[in-house]
Amino acid sequence: MIKRDKLIKRTKNALKRSIVVSIMGPRQCGKTTLAKMITKTVDPCHFFDLERPNDVARLENPMLALENLTGLIVLDEIQRMPNLFPILRVLADREDSPAKFLLLGSASPDIIRHTSETLAGRVEFVPMGGFDLDEIGHKMNLLWIRGGFPRSFLSNNLDDSFAWRENFVLTFLERDLGQFGIHVSPQTMQRFWLMLAHSHGQVWNASDLSRSLGISYMTAKRYVDILTGAFMVRQLPPWFENIAKRQIKSPKVFIRDSGIFHYLIKVKTKNDLLAHPKLGTSWEGFVNEQIINLFSERNCYFWRTQAGAELDLLYLNGVDKIGFEAKCTDAVKISKSMRIALQDLNLLHLFVVYPGNDTYQLDEKITAIPISDLLPKLRKMLKI
Repeated sequence: MIKRDKLIKRTKNALKRSIVVSIMGPRQCGKTTLAKMITKTVDPCHFFDLERPNDVARLENPMLALENLTGLIVLDEIQRMPNLFPILRVLADREDSPAKFLLLGSASPDIIRHTSETLAGRVEFVPMGGFDLDEIGHKMNLLWIRGGFPRSFLSNNLDDSFAWRENFVLTFLERDLGQFGIHVSPQTMQRFWLMLAHSHGQVWNASDLSRSLGISYMTAKRYVDILTGAFMVRQLPPWFENIAKRQIKSPKVFIRDSGIFHYLIKVKTKNDLLAHPKLGTSWEGFVNEQIINLFSERNCYFWRTQAGAELDLLYLNGVDKIGFEAKCTDAVKISKSMRIALQDLNLLHLFVVYPGNDTYQLDEKITAIPISDLLPKLRKMLKI
């Protein structure tokens, strides 16, 4: 078993501060396993799995079931019982509350509107995804190809990993969306998701995609918001500078998990990927996710001008701006676009992340760096 010490520490710290803590992430990313690791050190603890009929029956009268419990109360798959949120608000507002609540959910607050509306100001969110580089050590290529979902990453072989991802996608389309209260034809959403995979790493163009599928612009926008809210897709927002250049104002879209992306484009092995036209954008998406996992996603953007200058990822650290370019090449070179981004955005530093082994300076403010060295470098640089 791969220990997830960073997430355990973050969750325990959140529970010290807040009455209600919500771990939010996609299904099968390990939320339940993480919660059970935490509950081993807590007494008393009460665990409700809202996919188990017995636990659902215990909560038929939720106020009666929960109000006298003390210690830590874990509610797994909370999105299945949105009627619990008003009860949780009442319980969280008790003076000297005898209990704390750990909520596990597979849909964002934008989908579970009750969370943000009913528990506003009372809940602390802990984002969670699959495994990242910090957790798996030096198996970067395996993580890139298989993605971070534990059962995919830990499969005995590539065939088993690919089969797990296929079943995950089918289950998500045929069962999970309905459980989120979203009623969309699985076949339509599958076609949309596949087309979105081929737009991976591109600026979102709802008009083109809607025309290809024969759906309205607003329906295409709703579909991408659904996949974003279920943690399958990331919409990376653009950064605007007050400079005399026309800038892109639509988000970039990425399939968040590289393994799911590779399944959707039918890439099974690294050799398959090296020969695929989506190699560069696959690397960009993988690098972006590793960096965003380290930082707050609220401070991460991309930047592009109408003239073609661009930056894959921009991180705002207070008044400082740090840039990142993902280049899937062994021969890293400074491009004109890098020079423009460095000057126009007044970057503190620009890191060019590549799948090599050596870190070296390309310029005073531009460093070529392997992704395995990048995260420790950023922690030291930013003291995080």
